[in-house]
Amino acid sequence: MRIRVLSKLLFVITVSFLLVGCATTGPKFTELAPSISNLAPNMGRIYIYRTSVLGAAIQPQVNLNGEVIGKAVPKGFFFVDKKPGNYVITTSTEVTRKLSLTLDKGQIRYVRLNVSLGFFVGHVYPELVEPQVAEKEIQDCRYIGEKSN
Repeated sequence: MRIRVLSKLLFVITVSFLLVGCATTGPKFTELAPSISNLAPNMGRIYIYRTSVLGAAIQPQVNLNGEVIGKAVPKGFFFVDKKPGNYVITTSTEVTRKLSLTLDKGQIRYVRLNVSLGFFVGHVYPELVEPQVAEKEIQDCRYIGEKSN
């Protein structure tokens, strides 16, 4: 009987984390895309998104060359416009995961944040995704970035 109560409690806590941890307030990518400003001619754009709700409570900061640019929110996306150059995107839980990429003038890059199992907590790791794949995956993600972006 006691195990049954504990398992129900664990289920309720898990569902609560899933519901609270998801990006539920911002507009979907499909709704926001028409109003996103055009890319300046001397800049590139990096979209960062997370499609999975797996490990919803795990939402580490996302850093670009050491600067915090957002959080790894399930079903959320944001973007940054940067000058051409080399960039390193990192996330940290019990370990730091990183992705190095080069951004060219006028280029749009897509980085998906994936979740894998860790020893104590899950790991969120960045992965560069081809535009044809990313443009489909990001459609239902909700905007979690700054309003001025």
